[in-house]
Amino acid sequence: MSKYIDANQEAGKRFYQNFYDKGKVVMLNLLRFRKIADYTSLERIKPIDEISGEEAYQLYLTGILPALEKAGSQIIYYGKSKNFLIGPDLEVWDAVLLMEHVSVSKFMEFAQQEEYLKFAGHRTAALEDSRLLPSHGIKNYT
Repeated sequence: MSKYIDANQEAGKRFYQNFYDKGKVVMLNLLRFRKIADYTSLERIKPIDEISGEEAYQLYLTGILPALEKAGSQIIYYGKSKNFLIGPDLEVWDAVLLMEHVSVSKFMEFAQQEEYLKFAGHRTAALEDSRLLPSHGIKNYT
């Protein structure tokens, strides 16, 4: 089974084309953490002591919060998970994260900020596998 950590150039291009000028973008993140964070080729940010993938992901989230807020984005929900209620039994996810961005342009701006890039390596070290599904609203039911 393939594992996914980062978007490729083609996926980024489709994301921009599909969500440009659609307003807010909510990203559904499914996260599977490494038992021990892998800082291979990330020596400059490697913690002194070995940490879990979940701990490395927490370093990532804590570190990016200022950049996230600067872009007008926010974490809507972050929680633990496991098996699907409806879905394949073989896919098990440790956590779910919902992140809201004001627009695709603001998301792209956020992802290029030095403040974000400084902590992005912790995400890479933390994750064994992930999924990132962007969406935009259809109708407001509130």
